[in-house]
Amino acid sequence: MFVATLVASASMGQGDIAAAADRLAKAGCQPGDTLWLDAGKAADIFFAADPVAARAALTGLGQGIDIIVQPQATREKALIIADMDSTMITVECIDELADYAGIKPQIAEITERAMRGELDFAGALDERVALLKGLDDSAIDRCRAERVTIMPGAIALVRTMKARGARALLVSGGFTRFTGPVAEEIGFDAAVANVLEIADGALLGTVSRPIVDAARKRAELEAMIAGGIDRALTLAVGDGANDIPMIEGAGLGVAYHAKPKTRAAAAAEIVHGDLSVLLYAQGIASADWVQD
Repeated sequence: MFVATLVASASMGQGDIAAAADRLAKAGCQPGDTLWLDAGKAADIFFAADPVAARAALTGLGQGIDIIVQPQATREKALIIADMDSTMITVECIDELADYAGIKPQIAEITERAMRGELDFAGALDERVALLKGLDDSAIDRCRAERVTIMPGAIALVRTMKARGARALLVSGGFTRFTGPVAEEIGFDAAVANVLEIADGALLGTVSRPIVDAARKRAELEAMIAGGIDRALTLAVGDGANDIPMIEGAGLGVAYHAKPKTRAAAAAEIVHGDLSVLLYAQGIASADWVQD
């Protein structure tokens, strides 16, 4: 049995659910029971066959409605592995840090191209960090305090999953000076990221090796699976091209407000809502979320 979870960014009604069920029936997916998770906000439709056809049939169902299709038996996950920039937080830290050096447009353009998969990630990282050479170390803490905002739904998602026994790992192509505090604030068990090299109170324009790239993100997922977590019970979420390998390797790989290549690679995507969509996807109603 499979489940299609519909989550509205604003609201939806019984007519939206009926329309979704009709689409599933026409696609040969054999829809059955429906269930409100939160009335007017999120609902499940259970069906018997062909999740690929179901996802295709439900695409573009209604304005502001995200849809996650997956096997019912493994919908609640035992691991979340997540990107940080533009996923767990609302900004790209290196772009914001560049603003303190007066070169944000120059670096942001490289970031955008790298996240779209147009540039080699390692080369793009080195190029951007080199441009920050000489920036005062204190700018990192200022940037984090003044610019970094936790993504809506992130705290509820991670803390609710952990309260139900899951593990949570933050994996970032960004920097440890940001991921440490962000991971602690949200509630992750651990964080993996790049280390900016600093001497005499200023950035040297380099990062320590090896870097955290797409391969490293996938390796972190595989290590958790090798440690005893069933792949089907893993959830990976990110927005950029460097998240694709871990998204493809997870039981449920989710593209979050993502670049086109990432959306194409993912089994599910969030286009309209925030990260709380991933709690509804696990069958967890808002009354059961951990908010603090």
